[in-house]
Amino acid sequence: MTGVKDRLLTTIADQLGNPHGLLGKGVAFVLNRGNKRAISAAVDAAAPRPGATVADIGFGGGVGLGLLLDRVGTEGTVHGIEPAPDMRERARARFAMETAAGRLTLTDGSLTALGLAEASLDAAITVNTLYFLDDLPAACTELARVLRPGGTVVVGIGDPEAMGKMPFTAYGFTLRPVDDVIAALTAAGLTVEHTTLPNPPVPHHLLIARKS
Repeated sequence: MTGVKDRLLTTIADQLGNPHGLLGKGVAFVLNRGNKRAISAAVDAAAPRPGATVADIGFGGGVGLGLLLDRVGTEGTVHGIEPAPDMRERARARFAMETAAGRLTLTDGSLTALGLAEASLDAAITVNTLYFLDDLPAACTELARVLRPGGTVVVGIGDPEAMGKMPFTAYGFTLRPVDDVIAALTAAGLTVEHTTLPNPPVPHHLLIARKS
């Protein structure tokens, strides 16, 4: 029975980090529904203006892409960066008009290799992605690199203590103390504001990091 439980929890953790296949379609729906409040708060905190160039890094189910497209308007550009091929294909189908118009670009990438030019973004969000990251300092350095002076990146993470009580997080998740993430962003040259978002069953932390 333990082996069955381990396989089930491993599958859940794997799908959350890389949604794929038939099960991944259901995971994408769950991600959009469960994360929408945190993603919406991250977009609000990033506060992109019409015409801005922005990114959603690790966009998963894609709800953040729609929110960012609405904020930057027809003159803005949204970069969707996502390592899971099935999620990129899902976004291409959902946002076919926006990609055809050049308002949205969807590319393979990760927090440590964004594939964007230096100082190319006015704002970025990345929500519930740090759990699947090995090198936090490298990711923070990369985020700082792609921001323009005055730009903002909002990092959203579930409260690590609450996340640690979920059975699947023992299978491949890295749950870092919030202070460690703030320290890494600060070491990358960003000024960090920390806010919290009560979001039962998991409270959320928004780290609003600005580049001077």
